[in-house]
Amino acid sequence: MDAVRELALIDAPMTLALGGLFVGFIFGLIVLKTNFCAMGSVSDIMMFGDYRRFRAWLLAGATAILGVQLLQFAGVVDTGQSMFVSPGISWLANVFGGVLFGVGMVLAGGCVSRNLVRAGTGDMRSLFILMVVAAFAYMTIGGIFGPLRSIIQQSALFGPSNFGLASQSAGSLASGLLDVSPRAGGWLSASLIAGLVLLYCFKDASFRRSPPHLIAGFGIGACIIAGWAITGLSFDEFADQPHPPISLTFVRPAGDTLEYLRRFTADSTLRFGVATVFGALAGTLAGAVLTGRFHLATFADNKDTLRNLAGAALMGIGGVLALGCTIGQAITGVSTLALGSFITFGSIVVGAVIGIKLLEKLAQGGAH
Repeated sequence: MDAVRELALIDAPMTLALGGLFVGFIFGLIVLKTNFCAMGSVSDIMMFGDYRRFRAWLLAGATAILGVQLLQFAGVVDTGQSMFVSPGISWLANVFGGVLFGVGMVLAGGCVSRNLVRAGTGDMRSLFILMVVAAFAYMTIGGIFGPLRSIIQQSALFGPSNFGLASQSAGSLASGLLDVSPRAGGWLSASLIAGLVLLYCFKDASFRRSPPHLIAGFGIGACIIAGWAITGLSFDEFADQPHPPISLTFVRPAGDTLEYLRRFTADSTLRFGVATVFGALAGTLAGAVLTGRFHLATFADNKDTLRNLAGAALMGIGGVLALGCTIGQAITGVSTLALGSFITFGSIVVGAVIGIKLLEKLAQGGAH
């Protein structure tokens, strides 16, 4: 493994760029092929009682959890260096940001990753949504909404260290409660959580007999694992600007992509997050052209435009507040066993339910 790490570190920026493009490309193809959609999974449950896409979402998380534990055991990555496993849990930001994101993804017809895939098939609405998400994400990071974001994130912090825990991960919690080593705590909590999720997923016969949903779950989970491996092997804490390990997440990278295009002549370094955005667009475009699914589309009317604009703005704000999205927190963050990621996951689902009910009321009002 040391030899692989040395190879990755020979030119870490190039490793991150090529790795991000590859993982993003495969991710885009999988989502296009399987019709994976977090928002659609909640809608399927509410409208048709169909849990298969939701199970695929959970399967991706369980796959990523087990894969990341193996990576940590092999010394490939230390998720404790990531932004997810922070010393404190900003639970109010997780809840509020998650709900905002969930409502926003319904209004915008899908989360950020879903809109990336739709943009690759020629949907101009999704391209517009991505640009608005990017703008509002940056406005929330350090722009006009920055002070409010800081207040929310700092006003309700829960510190696991107050209870003698090393971090907010479920592994640390298990280690403290059972008086075992952190590694044993990680394996125990990962096995329990992933085992229960896998049991829930595969007890359903219709899910077991559905190749697209199985491919989506295992495939997207594998993409998350690959992202952690690439950034973990390329991490150099002694570099001038070390980039902590991360995997797929799309809210902040959407803003970073606009910034990259704006400042290309000043800094052409293609970082992992931006590379995954370009990769997902390229993968979807290639798949759409080869299968005849590429076609241009735009907004239906003014109401459609305003609804999507509102949804994109909420996703940009909520995604930054919650430190991630349906992929970035609900799978990538969850794979680190960070408690805040589980809170965000649940909050996004709650927000999606609220958003769907809101759309139903708006539709009923329009009918009258």
